[in-house]
Amino acid sequence: MKDFIEPFLYPHNLFLWAFLYAVLRYRKFGLLLLLIWFYAFGNTFLANQVREWYGTAISTDEVSRDFKGNYIVLGCGGDAENLPDCAKSRLDQLVKLSFGREDDFTVHMTTLFCKPYVDYLRSRIQANATLDCFHGGATTYHEFYTLSQRLDPTIPLVFVSSYYHAFRVKKLAAQYQFAATVFAAPSSTFRPVNCGQSCFLTVNLSNYDLFAKLTAEMASFYVYNFTSGWTDWYKQPSGG
Repeated sequence: MKDFIEPFLYPHNLFLWAFLYAVLRYRKFGLLLLLIWFYAFGNTFLANQVREWYGTAISTDEVSRDFKGNYIVLGCGGDAENLPDCAKSRLDQLVKLSFGREDDFTVHMTTLFCKPYVDYLRSRIQANATLDCFHGGATTYHEFYTLSQRLDPTIPLVFVSSYYHAFRVKKLAAQYQFAATVFAAPSSTFRPVNCGQSCFLTVNLSNYDLFAKLTAEMASFYVYNFTSGWTDWYKQPSGG
């Protein structure tokens, strides 16, 4: 009973039911549309279907045990002394993927602030890894253009990024014809949320975060796709 009642007392669900009362009380079509929007994007059952679809869209084959290629970790911000959690998550995922390799390999990292990335990874990765860190540009699109000029596209690569970022990375790797596999570091936002007894009667804030991230990523990629045919902004120096 506790698990059923408790979600109704959360502020966002109090707002949901107050919203429903306002729709029934004032019978305004605009309010109804807003209620539908608020419920649809916050409902856990619907959001979990999107999570499942997205997981399928970015899924890749496992890296074979005899993989002989290199790795690319795309930067995730930070400053000259500190790493954000998203960068640590990507680097930790890389360490797991490369663990046990006996041959020499290279890890390419694209970031403005190399020192914290290199320091963090050097203390965790095996000694036969060469770390190549450089500033690839201000955006993912600048980074991919820089990588295309810097690397041999025939060498097998594993891109390591965040779960929400994997959609763009996979699309761009295919566009640049890299022989690449994309691996996504785990993200709590993209893990299925428990859909309990009150699932269809409540909303969950993590679902809004999910749709915000997906909207930002997909809008960014399709704007790039639309403009890249007649501009070359992603090839221009981006500072740093």
